[in-house]
Amino acid sequence: MTDFVIKQLPYDLSNQAGLALIGKHLKRININALIDPAFPVRSGIANSDILKSYLGLLCLGKNDFDAIEGQRKDTFFARALHLRAVPSSPTLRQRLDAHAPDWFDLAERINAAVLGTRIAGKPVDFGALPCGYVPLDLDTFAMDNSGTAKEHVGRTYIGVDGYCPLACYLGTQGYCLELALRPGTQHSACETEYNFERVLPLAARLTPEPLLARADSGFDSAKLMCAIDQQAKALQRKMAFIIKWNPRSTPVETIARAKVADADTRWTVLREGKRQCVWSEAVQVKHERHVLAARRVYRLSERTIDRRGQQMLLPEYVLEGWTSTLPQAFTPESIMALYADHGRHEQFHSEFKTDMDLTRLPSGKFDTNYLVCALAAVAMNLLRLIGQHTLHEPDSPVRHSAQRRRVRTVIQELMVKAARMVEHARQWVLGLGANDPAFAVFARHWRALDSA
Repeated sequence: MTDFVIKQLPYDLSNQAGLALIGKHLKRININALIDPAFPVRSGIANSDILKSYLGLLCLGKNDFDAIEGQRKDTFFARALHLRAVPSSPTLRQRLDAHAPDWFDLAERINAAVLGTRIAGKPVDFGALPCGYVPLDLDTFAMDNSGTAKEHVGRTYIGVDGYCPLACYLGTQGYCLELALRPGTQHSACETEYNFERVLPLAARLTPEPLLARADSGFDSAKLMCAIDQQAKALQRKMAFIIKWNPRSTPVETIARAKVADADTRWTVLREGKRQCVWSEAVQVKHERHVLAARRVYRLSERTIDRRGQQMLLPEYVLEGWTSTLPQAFTPESIMALYADHGRHEQFHSEFKTDMDLTRLPSGKFDTNYLVCALAAVAMNLLRLIGQHTLHEPDSPVRHSAQRRRVRTVIQELMVKAARMVEHARQWVLGLGANDPAFAVFARHWRALDSA
C-alpha cells in the first residue's frame, strides 16, 4: 500500500463550519441593533464586530484574546459571523477593557434575547421537573487563577487562589441565566439578593411554569429566602424554594438522644449498622419586616458500624435539613429527592471550566473578566440551543441516549467541522464533506433558523 502524497489544495478550507450556525443565531436576534446604536464608534471596528468576534472564540472553547489572531485571515470566520472586520488581539483587549462596565447590562440583554428565541415557531424547552416546576439552580464554583496578580483574586473555599462566580441555571437542560464573577473571598450568600433582582424576573419571562429555586447551605439566609418571596409577589408568579439548612450551632447529640428515646420515631434501616429517620416542622423565616411561612425537613442518620464494617464504640449522628416553601402535598421524601436532583448543576459547572476552558480568565482587570463570564453564558446557551436541536435526532452522529449533550460534544460534532466556502452565481455556498455524519442535522437546523 502506497503512502500519502501531501499536497496543498488550490482553495480554502475551514475547520470551524459550525460558526455559521452561531452567526445565524446572532443574526436572528439582530445583535447589531442591540449594540451599535447604543455604543457607536466614530472610526475603526464596530463594537458589534468586537463582541461577535469574541463570542465566536468562546463558542470554539477559547477565551484568550490572542486566539483572535488565528482568525484574522480566515475569510470564513468573518462571513460566518457577519463581521465587517476582524479585530486584532490588542484591539479586542483594549475595547473590552474600555467598555466592560458599560457592557454588563448589554451582555444580559443579549443573553435574554438568545434564550427568548423561537426555533421552528417553538420557544426554548428549558426542561421541567416531573412535579411541574422548572428548577432554578444557583451555586458558586471556584476558578483557579493561582500564580497571577489579577484584580480581586483571593483564597477560595477549595484552597486555591482565584475567583468564585455565581452561576444560575434554568431548567433541567443547563441554560445559564447568569454567570456573575465574584472575588475569590466573597461568601456565597453575600449580595445574592441583587442577583435575584435580575435572574428571577428573567426566568419568569422565559417560562410560564412555576419556578423552584434550589441552593445549598451556603445560601441558608433569611434575607435571601425573603427576597425570593418578595420577587414572587412582585412578579405575581408561583415560586418556591428548597435551600439546604445550615445547622451551625444546633445541638445534634441532644436532638439525636431525644429521637432515639421517642417510641414514636420511625426509623428506616438502610444497612446493618445504619438507620435514619425523617420528620418536618413549620418554621417562620423573618428578615426585617418580612415574615415568610415555610417548613423544614430534617433527616437524622445514625451509624453504629462504619463503612468498613468496624463496630463503633459510640453511635455517630448526622443531622441534615432543608427549608422549603413547596406545598404540603410534597412529602419530606419528595423534597429531599428534589434537592438531590439539584446536584446535576455540577455538570454545568464542569462544562464552563473544562469544555469551554473558562478557568483561567484572560484579563488582569476584574471588570473585563466579569464581562468575559457574562459573554461565556451567552456562548454556552448558543451551543446548548444548537445541541438540543440537532444531536437528538435519529440521523444525528451516533451517541448514547441522553437528555442533554455536553458543550464539548456540540463543539466536537458541530463547531469543529471541515467545510469549503465557495462563491457561485452571486451566492456563497458552504460545502460539507460527503462523509460528514452530521450533515443532515446541520442542514436541517440551518433551514429551521432560516425560516423562523
